[in-house]
Order: sequence, then structure tokens, then C-alpha cells
Amino acid sequence: MKHLYRQASFLTSASKASQFPGGDALEVAFAGRSNAGKSSAINTLCQQKGLARISKTPGRTQLINFFSLGEDYRLVDLPGYGYAKVPEKVRREWQKLMEDYLSERPVLAGLVMIMDIRHPLKEYDIQMLEWCRYFNTPCHILLTKADKLKKGPASQSLMKVTKTLKELELDASVQMFSALKNQGVPELVKVLNNWFGMDESGPERLKNSPALGEPGEL
Repeated sequence: MKHLYRQASFLTSASKASQFPGGDALEVAFAGRSNAGKSSAINTLCQQKGLARISKTPGRTQLINFFSLGEDYRLVDLPGYGYAKVPEKVRREWQKLMEDYLSERPVLAGLVMIMDIRHPLKEYDIQMLEWCRYFNTPCHILLTKADKLKKGPASQSLMKVTKTLKELELDASVQMFSALKNQGVPELVKVLNNWFGMDESGPERLKNSPALGEPGEL
């Protein structure tokens, strides 16, 4: 499985749930605020510069993009959220698209949340984490652009995020990550391998949506 992520290839894009690919291949999805470094994280993980397109305009991506890792696994790039200049109609469409994906994908093994280490846990990030809790989806946070901070402040940000998650009773693992420095890739691979069931602990396989409560809006 060493080269699993390097073999990633574009599969399809979807603007509505009916366009999601079928089959029972397990999926790990990536989500994050616009311009937080989501596409760069996917490209760094897969060691392919152009796999996930990096838009110069935050909020431009409006589709869910699926990448194949062979017959049994996929990576999924969710639309960036939280960009103020996105029209309200578009924001509602994105919200429905992501809600449909999170609620209707029994093959979703886990969600990687992308946050700029300098600006973590913004309102939309917390709401997304609440969605994960609501849909019982395992979550791992990448504090990206760690190269922008010195070691001390970066560690402080990591500890603050961990503390805040505990206070809010949001269950997610956290790590620092830098696409520029290629930092944090082995840790990310370990998490994904676990979700995909490639180690002794087995996969966080299928999930059931709870019947109680309503998550906050994205």
C-alpha cells in the first residue's frame, strides 16, 4: 500500500447527489474553508502537483471531485466553504450538496478537515465538525501552512485547537501540516490507512445517521 496515494487519478465531478459514483469503494473526504490549502494538501499527499486544481479565486470550486485509488478506495475533494463573496444562492447549493454527501454516503470512512494554522476553528469549521458528530463521521484536522509560523507559536496553536475541541466535546485528531515543506505526510497517511482498514485496528467503515437533533448550517 506504500504507493496507494501516488496512483490517485481523477474519477468524476458531481454537482448533485445523483451524480455520486456508485460501488462500495471506501472514501475519505477533504473539507475546509476556501484558501485554507485543501487542494495543496491533497496534491502533497498524492505527490502530484496538478491532481486537485488550485483556484486563484477563493470559493470558485462548486463541485465535489472524486479521485480513484484503484478499485477499493477513493479520495474526495469537497467544495471550499466560508468565503464571504459567494452569493447566498450558491452558498445554499453548496450546503445542500455537502449535506447530501455527508448524510448519504455509507462508504465515507472519514473526513479530513483543513484549517490554516494561523486561523483555526472559525465558525464554519466548528459547524462542519458538528456535522461530523451528527453523522458519526470520524474526523482528522490538518493545521496547514505550518511553515508560516515558528515552532513555538505553531505548537501553541496545536495545543489551543486540541483544548478547544475538548471543551466543545468535538471528537477529532489534530496534526500540523505544511505542503511547502512536505511536513506531516506520514502522520496523515497513517490516519487514512487506518480509516481504509489497512492496519490491525480495521476501518471506521459504515456509519448510520442519528435520528435526533439538527446540525448547524454550513
